[in-house]
Amino acid sequence: MNILLLGSGGREHALAWKLAASPLVERLFCAPGNAGIARDCKLVALDIADHAAVIAFCKAQKIDLVVVGPEAPLCAGIVDDLTAAGIKAFGPTRAAAQLEGSKGFTKDLCKANKIPTAAYERFNAAAAAKCYMRARGAPLVVKADGLAAGKGVVIANTLAEADAAIDMMFGGGLGAAGAQVVVEELLEGEEASFFALCDGETALALASAQDHKRALDGDQGPNTGGMGAYSPAPVMTPEMVRRAMDEIVLPTVRAMKAGGAPYKGVLYAGLMITAEGPKLIEYNVRFGDPECQVLMLRLMSDLVPGLLACCDGMLKNFDLRWYPDAALTVVMAAKGYPGATAKGSVIEGLEAAAEVEGVEIFHAGTKADGGRILANGGRVLDVCALGQTVGEAQARAYRAVDRIRWPDGFCRRDIGFRAVQRESLEKSKA
Repeated sequence: MNILLLGSGGREHALAWKLAASPLVERLFCAPGNAGIARDCKLVALDIADHAAVIAFCKAQKIDLVVVGPEAPLCAGIVDDLTAAGIKAFGPTRAAAQLEGSKGFTKDLCKANKIPTAAYERFNAAAAAKCYMRARGAPLVVKADGLAAGKGVVIANTLAEADAAIDMMFGGGLGAAGAQVVVEELLEGEEASFFALCDGETALALASAQDHKRALDGDQGPNTGGMGAYSPAPVMTPEMVRRAMDEIVLPTVRAMKAGGAPYKGVLYAGLMITAEGPKLIEYNVRFGDPECQVLMLRLMSDLVPGLLACCDGMLKNFDLRWYPDAALTVVMAAKGYPGATAKGSVIEGLEAAAEVEGVEIFHAGTKADGGRILANGGRVLDVCALGQTVGEAQARAYRAVDRIRWPDGFCRRDIGFRAVQRESLEKSKA
């Protein structure tokens, strides 16, 4: 079959790498892609915001399946438009994508369906939001309602920080995403990323992961789109997986169907594992980035039948197999990220890095310049590794990182630290 993948980041490189390995795939295209993705499929210079152009390409190239990587085209209704044109697409409709496109929509859905989440209120103006935050007291979480590329959440430890975040969002600091704001309690516990494939009625749990949102070691610095991840997440025990499905994912799938917007695609639940159990922080309507990278490394099964089963409503009797190995990815970002970054710096040593045992390097923001690889974004590389333990995967990933010569880049040096600490503790008890 012929597949078109939409997107250009590390998530899409991991998906392209996995899709290219499928014996079911005859031709694989990616629009617009990056220098790394070009090694696994043919790049297409399409503006993925131009739905008519995407549809025309699909018809001309006899595309059997479109796989949508990022959230923006999903929230813009690209699946609706492809479906209307008779083209099969993996991902939710515009109505179902509100689970990520509007944090307020999701919070209201949780309240109506008794899905455990943080106490909250929604606001259209700064004055009312500030009144609420003063009544609740700090710490608080201030969230832009709309899409903000992973940067629309401020954890405010003081009322002054909450005040500044509210002013920033309502003042246009995040554009249209901040036209509405959600203010909620700060949940205490350990975060985990939990994924499920959905076909509108059935949900199939995937492997768990844990990402690192803060820019600097020790979970310090500003929030980012993600600086690294590992899988599996030890905090997601079999019992916690069962509760996440029964208390959060399945009630959401039922509620979306009842509301006339059945959810098809991958549902990514950002969870806080609290003393009372799992609580929903937020939903994303696509694979996480960088969580997708570690999931694809651990996925033993062919990905394509799973995507088709979601599209065709056939998940009920479907299953996937996973390698028992742990996977870890370290994001290498351009200096200045998540703020302004410079493009065009040269990256060297990638071949030597890829020679480390168990290592796979996915490109997130690169472009080719003759034989050179140049940085072309904020998050630029995902250095991934497999190992029998998270500690072994971590050691391999950083061994590869140290072979990469890129003075204009940086990374965290502690990805996976919680799992490594757990492993060390268990080893000392043995």
